[in-house]
Amino acid sequence: MKRLRKTLSIILSAIVILIVIIVVAVSLFANNALGVAIETAATKALNVGVSVSEVDLSILRGGLGIENLVINNPPGYQHDTLLELTKGQVTVEARSLLSDVVNIKDVTLDGVNVVLEQRGVSGNNLQDIIKGLPAKEKQTSKPAGKKLHIDSLEITDIKVNVKLLPIPGKIDTLTLKLTPIKMTDLGGADDLDTIALTRKLLLAIAGGIAEQGAGLLPDEMLGSLASELGKLGALPDVLMEQGGRLLEAGTGATKAGKSVGEGVIKGAEDVGKGITDGLKGLLKKEDKKE
Repeated sequence: MKRLRKTLSIILSAIVILIVIIVVAVSLFANNALGVAIETAATKALNVGVSVSEVDLSILRGGLGIENLVINNPPGYQHDTLLELTKGQVTVEARSLLSDVVNIKDVTLDGVNVVLEQRGVSGNNLQDIIKGLPAKEKQTSKPAGKKLHIDSLEITDIKVNVKLLPIPGKIDTLTLKLTPIKMTDLGGADDLDTIALTRKLLLAIAGGIAEQGAGLLPDEMLGSLASELGKLGALPDVLMEQGGRLLEAGTGATKAGKSVGEGVIKGAEDVGKGITDGLKGLLKKEDKKE
């Protein structure tokens, strides 16, 4: 009898150890697979390299943790990175992982550090990436993978280090602290996958920079960024209300350039025209909706 109990004890212990090994192996495999999936989707969405150092998935708890996600700069910039995310936390309905639509209760992204680097009179690294994003109306294909529905998403502790052109007598570095960005019911009306979510997050941060950089960033830089956001329908409401002032800033930049020479005048006029076209196109869209 004692021998039988001992044998059963050994068998049960072996089963428990085997289960633990399987759970750990599945967890490691899932974490690695998720990390690769996140990097692949974000790289495809932004057309620049994206890496993540750690992904922690708990299927039983319905939780996903991300640490140290990095978005690289486009070629030609001094700094290597555009954005670094310290940590992210996702709470998901575990049952929905097996369905076509993954229901996510909340997403919290905390500790976002952005390096906004100016190049030329109005160009910058963030704007270069935004230029490569497709407009909403051009996204006709359905998501290839699972669809996402997110009840609540919040981005907190957002710091933006702005690197401006070195001009004698003016500062070439300034820091912006953005207010938290909150979004709800993502994917409720439109199809949303990881690529579309990446696009939406970057545009939200860019919109926050454009909104809170008003009066701090150079007019040419702000106007050009606002123009690109307008073309994608992502211009913040407060900047829509100040559309006339932005246009005046673009015109003022053009007039100021006349004393510098024909080449600078041409560049300033292009900035003013870009702002005008972007805002006019967005205003027409809003009129149609009404």
